[in-house]
Amino acid sequence: MDKVKIGIPRGIYYYYYGNFWKYFFKKCNMELVYSPSTTKEIVEMGSHLAPDEMCLSMKIYLGHIAYLQDKCDYILIPRIDRFDKENQTCTNFLALYDISKHYFKTPILNYNIDSQHDFLDGILNMKELKLSRVQCILAYEYAMKKEKEMKSRRENLQQQILNSSGKKVLIVSHAYNIHDDFIGSSIVKILKENHIQILYSDYFDEKKTNLLSKELSQDLYWKYSRDSIGSIPLCKEVDGIIFLSTFPCGLDSLVHELVIRKMEKPYLNLVIDDMSASTGLETRLESFVDLIEQN
Repeated sequence: MDKVKIGIPRGIYYYYYGNFWKYFFKKCNMELVYSPSTTKEIVEMGSHLAPDEMCLSMKIYLGHIAYLQDKCDYILIPRIDRFDKENQTCTNFLALYDISKHYFKTPILNYNIDSQHDFLDGILNMKELKLSRVQCILAYEYAMKKEKEMKSRRENLQQQILNSSGKKVLIVSHAYNIHDDFIGSSIVKILKENHIQILYSDYFDEKKTNLLSKELSQDLYWKYSRDSIGSIPLCKEVDGIIFLSTFPCGLDSLVHELVIRKMEKPYLNLVIDDMSASTGLETRLESFVDLIEQN
């Protein structure tokens, strides 16, 4: 019997939960089909489908879904509303399931998470896969264990960098921006070429950073924004901070502006769109490196 093929778009939630999904679905003996790293062609596919007000990150996500059409039995697109009262997601992300269902014909897994239903509840309610409750729970526990091990390794590496000598920069952004090949990889590459050590806001313990975000804003209620800016109090030893967002993200335009006004370290605010030129980006980053090297 052929394995069920689950399509995983390499965007948005993939950069938060991709490892968990990998271990969970493989434990359930299912085949995963990933879209490739973001290319200009994927950006163009998503931009063609998306309305103008969508941020670049969401356009990219739609492009990855478009790539997976006819390559799998189901596509995994979570519908995540909020984790609790103070940890809501972007309303555009909440709409991704329904937007995608309108655009694409491949079936989408019914995977819902809100303040009353956690990740395990979401998995148990994916009736399309016909998994038993015991099978789901065992695979969930296995995937959570592997995910915890990976996060521990990342945190240890971050701490080693913080304790080391040399110039260090913290990149404050959403995971789907920092680690996407089209958005963040060129920034990381330029910094490394200039011998800058890099810390990533999403590689810290999210429970810690979520709480520490209150040092910068008591009223912020978007989970991923809280998680990212909460890394700043943990990185007092860094020489500079880069705020990275995609145009026209409403959350980041508000949150980054709020936090930047409280910065005492050198900072650079980068906003990437689908027309961003690598030459201009390189010039700004090299100027920023010159600035922190002089301090």
